[in-house]
Amino acid sequence: MSANQAVNQERVVKVWNGGAVLALWIVLLLADAGLLVFSVVENELVWERFCSVLVLIALIVSMKGFFTLQPNEARVLVLFGSYKGTVRASGFHWGNPFYTNGPGQLSWGMSAAVNKGLSFGGSAADGKAARRNKISLRARTLNGDTLKVNDKRGNPIEIAAVVVWRVQDTAQAMFDVDDYENYVPTQSESALRHLASLYAYDGDTGEITLRTNVDEVSGALRGELQERLGKAGVVVDEARLTHLAYAPEIAQVMLRSQQAEAVISARQKIVHGAVSMVEMALKQLAEKDVVQLDDERRAAMVSNLMVVLCSESEVHPVVNTGTLYH
Repeated sequence: MSANQAVNQERVVKVWNGGAVLALWIVLLLADAGLLVFSVVENELVWERFCSVLVLIALIVSMKGFFTLQPNEARVLVLFGSYKGTVRASGFHWGNPFYTNGPGQLSWGMSAAVNKGLSFGGSAADGKAARRNKISLRARTLNGDTLKVNDKRGNPIEIAAVVVWRVQDTAQAMFDVDDYENYVPTQSESALRHLASLYAYDGDTGEITLRTNVDEVSGALRGELQERLGKAGVVVDEARLTHLAYAPEIAQVMLRSQQAEAVISARQKIVHGAVSMVEMALKQLAEKDVVQLDDERRAAMVSNLMVVLCSESEVHPVVNTGTLYH
């Protein structure tokens, strides 16, 4: 947030109970109707008739003050461009009928038409007028598209993420960004692209990579998203990678590279185990005085044992029917 831009803070306020106000409204309507009928019957009561018409107009205007909120839903109250607070309590309420209904407030007749999908040449934001500045506080899921980016080493990869988010500060969501519902996916894509450039797809042991350190990478993604989306009053509950792969043009090459690394790693383990077994065999033969071997015969036995232990195919031994040295 720039230094010259004020950060709005949510203020929770209470409004009148809608049921009580509705009961009072009905009583006033009946009383006004009686007064109007009485003034018409008595032609001389012009002042009373005028007052009755004014009360009727006031009652009609006050009808716009009724609104309902579902659980995990809030309404931002704006009066003549001034933020008056946020109502978070669910139920039937009544507030000032002059609270605006949303950005680019429409007239009463046009608001109903917008609900039916009609167009009056206004912007897309005008279509939100009928929402009456209502904001959902429920958790929402953003399943991002698969992006093609370059990792830390410059390899093209495909990556996608899912983000669970919700509005925490309604004032920031309404006034600090133009459209928080579009702000979230845009910033999420930007954060994911930046994250992919910080880590390699795969690497040596000890290095944090996208493929092997999913929890660490997801935590870093959530932290960056929270920093970006916090300006819009949004809190990120969870962010995790849902798709990760090499780009098709290098997928086969990188697969062969991974296969080669796997073969080398397996060979290293096989050789290490074979050397340990040969060492153990020679040591036990010497300790138990089973046979005495000179250096040449010891080398031959080591060679034969290594072939037997490291060979991928079945070994066919040759039986020596003579002496050890013939």
